[in-house]
Amino acid sequence: MSRYQPLITDENRKWWTLGAMCLALFMVMLDNTVVNVALPSIQRDLDTSISGLEWIVNGYTLSFAVLLAVGGRIGDIFGRRKAFIFGVIIFTVASTTAGFAPSNFALVASRVLQGIGAAFMMPGTLSIITDAFPAHERGKAIGTWAGVSALALAIGPVLGGFLTEQVSWRAIFYINLPVGVLAVLAALFVVRESRDTTVGRKVDYLGVGILTVSLTALVLALIEGNSWGWDSTAVLALIAVSIISLVTFVFTENRVTAPIIEFGLFKSRNFIGSVITAFIISFAMMGVFFFLALYMQNILGYTALEAGVRFLPTTLVIMVFSPISGRLADRIGPRWLIVTGMTLIALSLYLFSTIDNGSTFTDILPSFIILGAGIGLTMSPMSTAAMNAVPKTKAGVASGVLSMFRMVGGTFGVAALGALFQSEAKSRLATTLGGENGLNATQRTDFAHQLTGGVPHLEGVPAAKADQLVAAGHDAFIYGLSHAMTLSVGVAVVGVLVAFFLIGGKAESLDGETQEAAEIAEAAAPVA
Repeated sequence: MSRYQPLITDENRKWWTLGAMCLALFMVMLDNTVVNVALPSIQRDLDTSISGLEWIVNGYTLSFAVLLAVGGRIGDIFGRRKAFIFGVIIFTVASTTAGFAPSNFALVASRVLQGIGAAFMMPGTLSIITDAFPAHERGKAIGTWAGVSALALAIGPVLGGFLTEQVSWRAIFYINLPVGVLAVLAALFVVRESRDTTVGRKVDYLGVGILTVSLTALVLALIEGNSWGWDSTAVLALIAVSIISLVTFVFTENRVTAPIIEFGLFKSRNFIGSVITAFIISFAMMGVFFFLALYMQNILGYTALEAGVRFLPTTLVIMVFSPISGRLADRIGPRWLIVTGMTLIALSLYLFSTIDNGSTFTDILPSFIILGAGIGLTMSPMSTAAMNAVPKTKAGVASGVLSMFRMVGGTFGVAALGALFQSEAKSRLATTLGGENGLNATQRTDFAHQLTGGVPHLEGVPAAKADQLVAAGHDAFIYGLSHAMTLSVGVAVVGVLVAFFLIGGKAESLDGETQEAAEIAEAAAPVA
C-alpha cells in the first residue's frame, strides 16, 4: 500500500477522505433498505414466522438508534478515526456472520451487531468530513455525503432483489465484506485522527442501558404479544418494565452531566413537533416497506428483483422532491410543506389500505408515487424546523436526537403494525378455516405465523385442502395488511395535526453551523 502513498497529498487528502467516508456510508445506508425484499426468501430458508422477520429488521434499527448518540460522543472523546474503524470492523464481521447464519436467532444477533457497528460508523463519517474540509468547502462535501445516502436508499431494494434472485439472500450481507475491508484500509492511510478537545470525557452509559431496556422490552411485547397472549404475565411484565425504565430514564437524564437526550431542547414547540413528526413518518414508512415487500412477492407473485424495482417510483420521487422542499422551507417556512407532505402520506396509506384480492401493481402504483412525494416534501423541512429551534451550540445534540426518534419510530412501526397484522390475520382465518371441517385454534395460529412465506402449509393436513389453504392464507394476509395500513393512516393524520399546531410557519435564516446540522439530520437516518 505504501507504494501508492505519493498519490495522497495534503491538497487531495480531503477528497480521498470524502471518498472513504462515502463508501462506508453507502454500506450502512444500503442495509436500511436492502433486506426488505429478501424477507420472503429468508422466511422460507430459515423457516421463521413474521415475528422472526420483524426482529431481523428491528434488531438492526433498535441497536442503531439507541447507540447512535453514544457512538458520536465516543468518537469525539477517544478519536473519530478509531471509532469509525471500530464500527466498520464490527459491521463487517457481523455481515459475515449474518451471511452464514444457520437460524433466525443467529441472523437477528448478527443484525444487532450490525446496528452497533453502524452506530459507531455513522457519526464518524460526518465528523471526519467536517474536520477534513475548510468551512467554505464543507457544504459541497456534506451535499455529496447526503447524496450518497439518497442513492443507497434508491438502489437498496433493486440490489437486494437482484442478489436474492440471482445468488442468494445471504449475498446481500456478503457484499459488505470487500466494502468494509476497503473502508478500513482507506481510513488507515488517508484519514487523519481528530477529536473534540472541548467536550468532557464522560459517556452516559447508564442512560444508554436504561433506554435500551425500555425500548427492547416494549418492542418485544409488541412483536410477541400475539404468540404469548396480550394478557399473559410475560407481556404485561415487559410493558411494566418498559414504563418503569422510561420513567427512570427521564429522571436519570435530568441529573447526569452528559445526557444522551437533553430534555431542555423540548422547551421549543418547533423541536417537539419535528421529533414527533420524525417518529411518525418513520413509523408509517417502515411498516409500509416491510409489508409491501412481502405482499408483492407472496401475493402478486413477483420475484425479489421485480419487487425491488417496483419500489423505485417512491425512492426516485423522494430524491426529486427533497432538495426542492428544502429550498422552499427557507422561503416560506416548514409548516405548510410538512402539513402537505404528511397529508399526501396519509392519502397514500389510505389507498394502500384498500388493497383487496383483485388488486394489481397498476392499482397501487399511484400510492407509491404519492408516498414518495409526501416523504420528499416532509423530510427536509422537518429537519430545518428542528435545527432552527435550537441554539447553534446544541445543533449536534439536536440532530442526534432527531435521528434517534426517526430510527425508533421505524422500529415501533414494524412492531406495532406487525402485531395488528397477526391479530387480524388470525381473526380472518378463524372465520374462513374454523368449524368442523376447518383447522383447530393451534393449527390456525401456526398457519398465521407462516403467512409471510407465500405458500403456507401445515403438517398432517390432507393435500386436498392445499388449494383452500393457499387461498385462505392469501385472503388473511390481505385482510391483515389492510388493517395495518389503516392504523398507519391514523398515525399519519396525527402527524398532520402535530405539524399544523406545533411547527411554526415562519421561514428563518440558518447560520452556517446550524445549516450543516440540518443537512446532517436530514440524511442521517433514511426512513426505509
